[in-house]
Amino acid sequence: MFRGAANVFNLLILVAMGVAIGVVAAAGSPLWWIPLAVGVVAALSPRQVREWERGIVLRLGRFRGTLQPGISWVIPGFDSVVQLVDMRIRSTHFKAEDTLTKDTVPVNVDAVMFWVVFDAEKAILEVEQYLSTVSWAAQTTLRDVIGRSELVRMITDREALDEELRDIIDAKTHDWGITVQSVEIRDVMIPRTLEDAMSRKAQADRERESRIILAESEQRVADEMQRAARRYKDDPVALQLRAMNVTYESIKEADSLIVIPSGMADSINPGVIGMVASALGIEHGNGDIDKADIDTTPTPTLHTD
Repeated sequence: MFRGAANVFNLLILVAMGVAIGVVAAAGSPLWWIPLAVGVVAALSPRQVREWERGIVLRLGRFRGTLQPGISWVIPGFDSVVQLVDMRIRSTHFKAEDTLTKDTVPVNVDAVMFWVVFDAEKAILEVEQYLSTVSWAAQTTLRDVIGRSELVRMITDREALDEELRDIIDAKTHDWGITVQSVEIRDVMIPRTLEDAMSRKAQADRERESRIILAESEQRVADEMQRAARRYKDDPVALQLRAMNVTYESIKEADSLIVIPSGMADSINPGVIGMVASALGIEHGNGDIDKADIDTTPTPTLHTD
């Protein structure tokens, strides 16, 4: 009833009332009670509303109007400020515990909702306790959405769930003069045993994918080798060059030694011997050919009668 009555105007009126009573009493007039009554009524009339608030005024039980920020005047005894409504954005934390999803998985979900009162009149006149009502509406909606969603969707598609929650809760609270700006799911907690099972399943899926990728890579390598074999079959010179390159790659490391059978030396062209010798000389750092590093002894052949 006296919300917003504590302000500087009340103090000034009380001071003026005291001065008036003193003057009337000093004059010896028996009407000193008149300034007292007027002062009391005047002191209870001004009401101060802060910038982010709106005041709901009832006159003899009926809605009279909404007090705007600043100083407003009411009639004591006839008007009453029943509620000062905060018009700023508010946050409400709510949760659902041990709620079953569509695929019968018990989960605990924490969420937070950001909402604001856009019509103070409806928030007071349409709802008994709009603060607790908004919280209960959010909690029941969260349980309903969880029951219609699978666990995978709750984990991987939170943004869609947030939008769905916001739309449903806002549809409920809009008639109360309240709008929901956003709803955010903070955490989805599942049983420890299920969490371990999901971890093992994810690890198995990753291992399966890696094996599939490896098999596909081997298949591509085999296809390329098959194409190369056909190319080498049609071009013997290319095959010899490839053999020379493989030989060089195998001996270019320091202190490497290769023994070339006579049959292989004949097939890859004697020019490879010079290439090998050059490579070995470079590795020794003096440019001289160490004949001990190259063994061109013909491979003995077994003759049978």
